[in-house]
Amino acid sequence: MISPHRGNGRSDSGESEFGLWPAGPADRADLATFTDRALRLDEAAVVRLRARGADRVVAWVATGFDVLASRVVHGRVNPADLSAGADALARGLVAATERVEPGFPMDSAWRGVLPPDKGFVHIDDVPARVMLDLAARGAELAREHGSAHGPPASLLDQEVLVVSAPGGDLSVGVPMRCVFALTAMGFLPQRAEAVPADEIVRVRILPAWLRIDARFGSVYRRRGDPAVVLR
Repeated sequence: MISPHRGNGRSDSGESEFGLWPAGPADRADLATFTDRALRLDEAAVVRLRARGADRVVAWVATGFDVLASRVVHGRVNPADLSAGADALARGLVAATERVEPGFPMDSAWRGVLPPDKGFVHIDDVPARVMLDLAARGAELAREHGSAHGPPASLLDQEVLVVSAPGGDLSVGVPMRCVFALTAMGFLPQRAEAVPADEIVRVRILPAWLRIDARFGSVYRRRGDPAVVLR
């Protein structure tokens, strides 16, 4: 594991600096990939960066499927909660400097609340290959029935999987929105043959949130009606 940068985030004048400090090249590359995926979904995407503890940063983005996506990397951000344009952040991540310049602050562009860090109840694990198969079938249906505006809402809202806890006390439906968000953000390998047979995704819930954790990141969906995250 790459050790996080231990600098104090201050300039020579003693003023606190604004920016992002990935702990190392792997963390920078992870964030660059996350940001690139966000831009593919929306060229005007806004990425929210939040500190988690002293040495981790969580990147958040709205995927366009009414689903939030997040990726955790080692590093620091100052201030501890900031939003930036994905395009500006992408440029900062490719610059050969330790400090990443995230561009003009866009905190007012982020709407809605984020899910909590803790408290999620583990329901069960699902084979990653099952998710990829659902994504492939969903993509085929989207090509057949979609429009210039994307897949129909009826397809996105369809619960394509029901996950139940051992004993059946708790269960939750997984909508196609979450499956599409997982694959669109690259949180699962794009080809089934690249996924080990024993690789899983983990399904967790809170009363107001559905969370799915995959190899490269997590997606979150508001539960309930109207179940729109950014409102």
